[in-house]
Amino acid sequence: MIMRTIIPTGTTRRTGTRMTDTALLTLSQWMSPSFPLGSFAYSHGLEQAVSEGAVHDGASMERWLDAVLRFGGGWSDAVILSVVLRGAEPHEMADFAAALAPTQERWIETRDQGAAFARTVRDIAGLDVEDAAIPVVVGVAARTLDLPVETVLMLYLSSFASNLVSAGVRFIPLGQSDGQSVLSRLHPVIAQIAQTASCASLDDLATSAFAGDVASARHEDLDVRIFKT
Repeated sequence: MIMRTIIPTGTTRRTGTRMTDTALLTLSQWMSPSFPLGSFAYSHGLEQAVSEGAVHDGASMERWLDAVLRFGGGWSDAVILSVVLRGAEPHEMADFAAALAPTQERWIETRDQGAAFARTVRDIAGLDVEDAAIPVVVGVAARTLDLPVETVLMLYLSSFASNLVSAGVRFIPLGQSDGQSVLSRLHPVIAQIAQTASCASLDDLATSAFAGDVASARHEDLDVRIFKT
């Protein structure tokens, strides 16, 4: 008699696949706007750029975000996250990230969101993660997921860009559809940066988004502010 195993619809024979799917869902939760980081309060200097008129519509916001992703905080965060995922010592990288912050507000932004992320993953997952800059904390936590480095980087950068698009939608103001169109056009940029950073070293780390850094510094003295940074 031939015995047959019936696999219910929607299940899989491969435990490894189920584990990967669960890990991807976990990372998606961590990178979700609903994850309690307080990221809605930070604009990465975008508020200053809008106040000065440098960013005033979808096209100018896309150019600004493209530069930040390729040459500013997006690239530096991606490299730090990548090297942590690949085994770099977290305390050393935490000190490096602190030294790399170009302004006081940018340090506050990465420090506070990193602390909020660490606190939440300690509470919900019991992970032993210390407070640090957010790319360091995410890297340490994501090591437990055993996902490809490039995948983690893409979701991190997508979350980073999404938060800034949301800030632009609220402050320019920009329509929701226009904001999502900007984010969609940035997907190839995000994928390219993730691919490059996935095998980068600290020797590849350099930034040249000077206008964004100056906007962050000038934001410290902005008279009326909606965002912390």
